[in-house]
Amino acid sequence: MNSLILRTTTGFLLSLLMLFSVYLMLRGHNAPGGGFIGGLTATAALTLYAFAFDVATVRKMLRLDPLSIAGLGLALALCSGLPGMVGGDAYLTSRWAVLLLPDGAEIHLGTPLLFDFGVYLVVIGVGCAVLLTMAEERGE
Repeated sequence: MNSLILRTTTGFLLSLLMLFSVYLMLRGHNAPGGGFIGGLTATAALTLYAFAFDVATVRKMLRLDPLSIAGLGLALALCSGLPGMVGGDAYLTSRWAVLLLPDGAEIHLGTPLLFDFGVYLVVIGVGCAVLLTMAEERGE
């Protein structure tokens, strides 16, 4: 598509939508949302970018093959269950660590966050692989 308005607004929207997708992924760690909906939002943002520009530009921007991104996410999601087994518990038992900030605030980090990030990458990888392949076959 060769629309100046679409190209200009997509440049602004891409960064906002990607930031929103990370917010959804992190929010889902303790509330509704999570890796799946965050990944869908990121995939939608990249699809919009492919419509505004072209598939080759999106592939260059990703730097990795989409299926490699999905494989990395799957490996991360699978490995997130291992720390629970180290302590003698069942696979995917949550483990938590507390990060103390200089001002006394605490950030609670756990294996569910790793699992959500893995799901996030799997959804982005598979979604982009499907959509970019369909766009290439269509000749866009």
